Amino acid sequence: MKNRKLRAATAVAAATALVFALLPAGAANAHGYIDTPASRQAQCAAGVVQCGGIRWEPQSVEGPKGLMSCSGGNARFAELDNDNYGWQVANVGTNATFSWTITAAHSTATWEYFINGQLVDSFNDGGARPPWNFSHNVDLSGYSGHQTVLARWNVADTANAFYVCVDVNIV
Repeated sequence: MKNRKLRAATAVAAATALVFALLPAGAANAHGYIDTPASRQAQCAAGVVQCGGIRWEPQSVEGPKGLMSCSGGNARFAELDNDNYGWQVANVGTNATFSWTITAAHSTATWEYFINGQLVDSFNDGGARPPWNFSHNVDLSGYSGHQTVLARWNVADTANAFYVCVDVNIV
C-alpha cells in the first residue's frame, strides 16, 4: 500500500513537472524598452521626468496587440499617454536609430514604428528571440518637427505587445 501511494505521488509530481515544462512562456518573459533616444520610460527610470511606478520597471509597458497608446492600455502607466508631461525631445534626422534594451528576450513577430497612427516602418523577426541590446534604423522621411514615435514590439507566441513612445524633433 505504501509503495503504491509513493508511486502515485511520484507519477503526479512527474506529470505536473511535464505540464509546466510544456506550457508556453507567458508575457512575463518578455520585457524591453527604447533607451536611445530616451523614451518616455527611459526618462522616468532616469528621473529626468517624475513618474509613478514606471520608473522602477520601464520594460513592463505591456498590453494587447494592436493598441496605439504609449501606456499599452495599462492604467498603472497612464502618465506615458500624457503629451504634456514634460518629456524631453530628442533631435533626430530623417533616418533615426532606436536602440532597445531587452531585459527578458521573447519570441518576436514584428517591431512596428508609428507616427500619428500611421505605420512608418516595420521589422519582421519571424519568431526569433531578440538580443539584449540592438537597434533599428527607421526611415522618418515625410515627417518633420516634433513628433511622438510609438514603437510596438509584437510578441510571437502571446496575444500581447510591448509599447514605447519616444518624443523626437525631426530636423
